[in-house]
Amino acid sequence: MSLDYATLDLLRQKHPAWRLLRSDHAPLVASFLQRVFIAPNVRVMAQADLAEALEDELFALRERVGAADAFPKPGLDYLNDWASNEKGWLRKFYPQGSDEPHFDLTPAAEKAIAWLGTLTERAFVGTESRLLTLFALLKQMSEGSETDPQARMAELHKRRNEIDAEMANIINGDIPTLSSAALKDRFQQFMTLARELLTDFREVEQNFRGLDRRVRERVALWNGSKGTLLEEIMGERDAIADSDQGRSFRAFWDFLMSSSRQDELTQLLERVLTLPPVAELNPDARIRRVHYDWLEAGEHTQRTVALLSQQLRRFLDDQAWLENRRIMDILHGIEVKALALRDEPPKEEFMQIADPSADIELPMERPLYTPPFKPLIADVLLEAGNEEVDAAALFSQVVIDKAALSRHIRNALQERSQVTLRELIEAQPLQHGLAELITYLQLANGTFKAAVDEEVTEFIVWKRTHQEGLENMEVCMKQARLPRVIFLR
Repeated sequence: MSLDYATLDLLRQKHPAWRLLRSDHAPLVASFLQRVFIAPNVRVMAQADLAEALEDELFALRERVGAADAFPKPGLDYLNDWASNEKGWLRKFYPQGSDEPHFDLTPAAEKAIAWLGTLTERAFVGTESRLLTLFALLKQMSEGSETDPQARMAELHKRRNEIDAEMANIINGDIPTLSSAALKDRFQQFMTLARELLTDFREVEQNFRGLDRRVRERVALWNGSKGTLLEEIMGERDAIADSDQGRSFRAFWDFLMSSSRQDELTQLLERVLTLPPVAELNPDARIRRVHYDWLEAGEHTQRTVALLSQQLRRFLDDQAWLENRRIMDILHGIEVKALALRDEPPKEEFMQIADPSADIELPMERPLYTPPFKPLIADVLLEAGNEEVDAAALFSQVVIDKAALSRHIRNALQERSQVTLRELIEAQPLQHGLAELITYLQLANGTFKAAVDEEVTEFIVWKRTHQEGLENMEVCMKQARLPRVIFLR
């Protein structure tokens, strides 16, 4: 974006982030929203709770400033003012199934607060990790776009030689480690990227909310055919899902939903936070569970997409009922007119039917036979090698037996007309953890008829055994929280 005078003047007048920085109450707004929403990673808060927190903040400020008229309005009036179109720092809305307003922080306000955080002096400013990150990104782009096989193989051989040299140094006792400054530099870079990722989630969610709002407006005002409306709606949704932002979010979500990745992130964070140089920085306690904050933020985005799907399904059901009624009215009108013409049929020609004809396909128009490709197999004598390959990966694969799970569900439905997912798992506990639970959800979505009660939350608990060697075995409990899933006969 070009930062010319006209563009900056328009941003100064219209952009909510700039309006926040120009506001007389900017210290109050930024400090309060940062403490309530950003620091604890709260995505949505009810009006009563948020107004009570703001009243406490205003009371403390009035006591500190010593002037009763410093902030004369009640806290709720300030919240409604910050959520107005003129300010745009909060989003006020009514969630489904609730008659109480809720508030959420807008991406523009979060950007302004994040920029204010960069104005403070830092005790340690590292640049090495950023340079290494930039160099690594350029290297990934260069290698990922290379189409020459020889160049790719040469780069892989070079990397392998470097790894072999490093392994030889370690065997000889030369173990290089990062210095204290390097550890601090990289940890600060990690914290910055982690906070920026949470900020990006609000912007992604706002884009999907905008699409949902446009869909609702079109459904309410549409008077044309259903097919045309659905073509426009689904085309726009596919454009967002297939865009660079949509593909990036989907790849991020698939990576983070892996249980092995979550365990790896947890172990890495635990180990890094115990390092003395990192402990000297006094990191925020929430950084220990930042990957769970990413999951919670991503869940809000998925909920927005689910609301869009519900709106489309409701529209289809209503339109199908209206079209069936219109078809019945047309058929009834035809019956009435046919009975009126039964005694006095028209004498002249009133309908034409085309003569039947056959489609002729000439034999010589067919394409000639093309023999299939026959591969050439070289007659080479296979020699036995002595390569040592770790076969542990072949035995660590987990295969979920869908047929066995389907039989378990059918046996339960023979005795009752409906059964919940939790009852099925209590009768037959999970053997393969999250993968088996997701298989149950796939069966509920396709093979069996099922219903989801969003208002009731159930907890699914299973045991996970982690074995190290033949003697050390660790058993831990895992828990999943999801809406109640009911299988129907």
